[in-house]
Amino acid sequence: MHPFEPEQQPFEAEQHPFEPFLPEGARILFLGSFPPQPHRWSIPFYYPNWINDFWRILGLIHFGDKDHFCLPTQKRFDEAAIRTFCTAHGLAFYDTATAVRRLKDNASDAFLEVVSPTDIRALLARIPRCGTLVTTGEKASSIVAQTFGCAVPPVGGNIDLNLPDRPLQFWRMPSTSRAYPLPLEKKAQAYRQLFPPTDLL
Repeated sequence: MHPFEPEQQPFEAEQHPFEPFLPEGARILFLGSFPPQPHRWSIPFYYPNWINDFWRILGLIHFGDKDHFCLPTQKRFDEAAIRTFCTAHGLAFYDTATAVRRLKDNASDAFLEVVSPTDIRALLARIPRCGTLVTTGEKASSIVAQTFGCAVPPVGGNIDLNLPDRPLQFWRMPSTSRAYPLPLEKKAQAYRQLFPPTDLL
């Protein structure tokens, strides 16, 4: 290194900002990779980025309205309505890393270095009625596959895992980021498979 060249600082590890959301009786666990930086949040909850379409997808398939969970005049999601809905429908949330380093100043999974992977088995132990695990991106899917020593399902598909305490369906869904090249309606069609017909319009 040149004597006058400043030493490059290593990227600092970032701890997960949210507690796992594990409502009593949870039956579906959604696992992403890691939340974006706080300045990208519209709410302090999972999938907080206003331009991420996760909550629009759930609004579309459950209410026929992609804006059901949106507060458009404020450009944020309705956190209270989301928490109430997810609790009532047994939807749990966390991510596949508890600490990461961002190798670039963005939210892309491609530039996330996992420092501490989540103990997914311990997470599942806290929600014994959960029979469906859903990943919402490539990095999350890879970490789950490594955890259980299984294959990564195709996008929109699933495989069965026979865990010691329960059978579990592992679904890999398309990313809800707008960077993922699939129309909102097509993504909603994939996610619709996760829910029994009685839950849907």
